[in-house]
Amino acid sequence: MKCGVTFDLSAKTARIVSLKAQLEKEEAWNDYERIKAHNQELSQLERLVSRFEKLSSKLSDAEALIELISEEQAKENSDEYRELKEILESAERELEREKTFSLLSGENDQLDAIVSIHAGAGGTESQDWVDMLSRMYLNWAKNQGMTVKIVDRLAGEEAGTKSLTFEVSGEFAYGMLKGEHGVHRLVRISPFDANKRRHTSFAAVDVIPEIKDESEIEISEEDLQIETFRASGAGGQHVNKTSSAVRITHKPTGIVVSCQNERSQHLNRLLALRVLYSRLVAIKQEEKKQLIEGIRGTRKDMAWGNQIRSYVLHPYQLVKDLRTNYETSNAERVLNGEINDFIFEYLKWRKFQEDASRKK
Repeated sequence: MKCGVTFDLSAKTARIVSLKAQLEKEEAWNDYERIKAHNQELSQLERLVSRFEKLSSKLSDAEALIELISEEQAKENSDEYRELKEILESAERELEREKTFSLLSGENDQLDAIVSIHAGAGGTESQDWVDMLSRMYLNWAKNQGMTVKIVDRLAGEEAGTKSLTFEVSGEFAYGMLKGEHGVHRLVRISPFDANKRRHTSFAAVDVIPEIKDESEIEISEEDLQIETFRASGAGGQHVNKTSSAVRITHKPTGIVVSCQNERSQHLNRLLALRVLYSRLVAIKQEEKKQLIEGIRGTRKDMAWGNQIRSYVLHPYQLVKDLRTNYETSNAERVLNGEINDFIFEYLKWRKFQEDASRKK
């Protein structure tokens, strides 16, 4: 089974020993940034070695089963064959994850992600498209063993969602989702059109890392305008009758963050501040790197020609990423959350772009 990943266990084990030795030195703790970097690298290496050992154990079990099947001449529908198939399929999925992880080396790739989806022009059509995209990402996160927390949702007047913000927590959540940032285009026969005409809808996906280290930037209370309002949507009498939802405006930048998912106004305020902090750090890091496309990337109008990916459901089925040119005709599978191929192809494409840029 070829996976395209080279894994030097002895080198990584030696690096773990070296990092632990450096962290044990008393003088090392005088350099906060260095200690932070060492701890981060150590955690990543220990997780990587642990995953490798678990995978090696699975493959050893598979080898033992193959020998047993050969000796007993077991039939293809036997319990041994079924168990072997499950082990190999599980191992293949883990190898695919390692292929993706091997391309993640960005400063914030290991962090959790904050994802926001906003409907473009088109009313109900685009708002329904937001629901479809959010379902796709939530299914993907569940399949990866990640957890999702809804931060804020603004429902459409008739159907669908105008905007949705949620946190995705899990290993390399931001690194894997950062390529989803941009405009997504849908072409289909509208379920809201009595004449069954074909419609094109747009939605913008915004992905930033969730920064929890509050030493990065300071937020003054004087710079904040905090408002409370009644939460909308499902939730019963409590949600409709109390002003538990919170909207925070950061005056210097004009950034507005809302949170209404928690029952408590206090919890909504804390969560909104956390999202605001991550957005401000993302902007600061973008400015520091002085790139046209930083962590947040370049915002583009939600219109024809600016999309990063097209999802065509009529007159044929095709999902195509316009950066990598990777495509598949199994649109239903993609919309059900199977987007790892698109993620992997984007990471390969981005690494190629970065390597080419360094050579100039």
